[in-house]
Amino acid sequence: MDIRLKRAFETPARSDGPRILVDRIWPRGVAKKDADIVHWLKGLAPSTELRKWFGHDPDKWPEFREHYLKELQSDEASEDLAALRSLLGDHDRITLVFAAKDTDHNNAVALRDFILAGRLGPLGRKK
Repeated sequence: MDIRLKRAFETPARSDGPRILVDRIWPRGVAKKDADIVHWLKGLAPSTELRKWFGHDPDKWPEFREHYLKELQSDEASEDLAALRSLLGDHDRITLVFAAKDTDHNNAVALRDFILAGRLGPLGRKK
């Protein structure tokens, strides 16, 4: 399983596989026609309250991850987690798209780690 991360402002590539936006709001300044987003899974984004509290402060990163991973296990995220699970089962590679400037401390990084740690559960079958 190959899970790539890419800022929404970077040019899409054929090698990205399905591009999945994992932010709650659309990235400012990015035209939908140019973004090549296949799925926008808003339910996988951190809550507005958590995002504002975090403010991409690296010192808050461990606590942010802990709270965010709890949110991913809530009922609110379940439908979009199922969609993500299906996409991962259908494709060898996906790209999680995010808007944050900090490429090391953002929800897409935490989500990728959540998936790679096997916490997403069983995946669907490959085509």
